[in-house]
Amino acid sequence: PPPPPPPPPLAAPALPPPPHKSKSREMVSNTRVALLGACVAVCVMQARAATDGDQVAPFFGFMGAMSALVFSCMGAAYGTAKSGVGIASMGVMRPELVMKSIVPVVMAGVLGIYGLIIAVIISTNIHPVGYTLFQGYAHLASGLSCGLSGLAAGMAIGIVGDAGVRANAQQPKLFTGMILILIFAEALALYGLIVGIILSSSGAAGAAKPDSP
Repeated sequence: PPPPPPPPPLAAPALPPPPHKSKSREMVSNTRVALLGACVAVCVMQARAATDGDQVAPFFGFMGAMSALVFSCMGAAYGTAKSGVGIASMGVMRPELVMKSIVPVVMAGVLGIYGLIIAVIISTNIHPVGYTLFQGYAHLASGLSCGLSGLAAGMAIGIVGDAGVRANAQQPKLFTGMILILIFAEALALYGLIVGIILSSSGAAGAAKPDSP
């Protein structure tokens, strides 16, 4: 008969982990707890700072000043270029009407001044300390209202000026109607300027008003 199989080897008893490994694990866990506590403390400090508006609010204020100037200048540039093309084309055949047809270019250039006024008002009211989110939002709305209104008015002035000066060269009676259309197009930017000044002043009033108990 075949010999019986050998008995299975006995498993070695589990040895306890060395003391230095347990200490290293405790140090790692303590380090993680300390890092978690530091992250929580930083988050709390950021939240407290955010309530004062010292971290994010100046960004909105400067964006409002930038929007007012950039969009208004974009409208002024488009209106000047579009009207200038019409004046140059018309001046080849009727050079005596060039100075009379320069009105659209002047009205388009005024749009940049509107944006400059609002940008200066906003930038002078931005302070590194005590600038709240209410002021930042007010200044952003002020800049966008003036800038986008100037952009729309510039596009209208450019299109009307280009077609108007060409038509005026063929029919002088259209000059008065062209001027009236340009005035109403310019009024759009004036509306944005008025609202921008009101919003900017409301932001300054909100900063001066003490907090209610």
